[in-house]
Amino acid sequence: MSEVYLRTIKHGRDTLVAVCDYELLGQTLQGGRVPFKVSEEFYKGIPGSVEEAIEAMRHASISNLVGKKIVEAAIEKRLIHSRAVIYFGDIPHAQIVRM
Repeated sequence: MSEVYLRTIKHGRDTLVAVCDYELLGQTLQGGRVPFKVSEEFYKGIPGSVEEAIEAMRHASISNLVGKKIVEAAIEKRLIHSRAVIYFGDIPHAQIVRM
């Protein structure tokens, strides 16, 4: 069973990786300053594992993450710091930008 959706977009020398927990795709998250839409247009890529997503993120210029599974794994692998996470209700969201 797939754990996340993983989408990779290349633009020139940059790579954007968008990852959301599988069950969040298409939902609108409440509890932040504004509602957050986990849109299929942006997040729907290939179904995959958290490990595959972490590996893709290691090579990305920008990573955009939504969901407990992927954000907790990124914290555990030290790709993001827990203080860099924002929440929509109890759902975490984080971004990584490498310059």
